[in-house]
Amino acid sequence: MGISSRRAVTGAATFKPRAWFAGSAMAVSALLLTSCTSSSSEGGAADKTSSPPTVSASQAAAKQEKKLTDQAQAALAGFHSGTMIEAGAERVTDGIHTEPTLKQGKSYKLNLVCFGSGNAHLTFTPTNTGSKAEVPCDQSVVEQRITAHKLPVHIDVDGAKGSTGMIAWQIDTV
Repeated sequence: MGISSRRAVTGAATFKPRAWFAGSAMAVSALLLTSCTSSSSEGGAADKTSSPPTVSASQAAAKQEKKLTDQAQAALAGFHSGTMIEAGAERVTDGIHTEPTLKQGKSYKLNLVCFGSGNAHLTFTPTNTGSKAEVPCDQSVVEQRITAHKLPVHIDVDGAKGSTGMIAWQIDTV
C-alpha cells in the first residue's frame, strides 16, 4: 500500500520522507556493494582482476520510477485549479488508497495520470462520491468532479493485472 503525500500550498520546501528514505537506501546499498567487491589474496592485497561495481537492477528500477513520477507530476501541473487538497504518486502495482480530508457537501476536482503500460480502475467509497473509471497508462489525464456527500471519502485506484508504471493524482477545490 502506498503512502499519500500531503503538501501545503505555501511555496516553502517540503520534506519528502519517501524520497529521503529511497536516497538513503541507495547510498547504503552503494556502500555495502563497494565494501563487498574487494577480495583479498593470500598476501592481503586486493585482487587486481575485479571489475568496478555496476548499477544494480534495483537502482535502475528506482531511477526509472523517479523518471516516470516526474513525468506524471509534470503532466498534472497543467490541470491544477483551485486550492490543492492532496496529491501524490504511487506505483501502479501498489495503487492509490487514500482518505483525503474533504468537507461534506463540497465538490472537488480529481485529476489522475498514469505513465507506463496497462490500466487502472478508479473507485470511490461511498460510491456516489464519483463515477468508476478506467485510468489508461498512456499518459492521458483523467479528470473527474467528485462530491463529498458523506464522510469519510475513500479513493482507490488499483492497477489491472500486468499493468506497470506510476500513477500521479491531485485533488483540488472547485
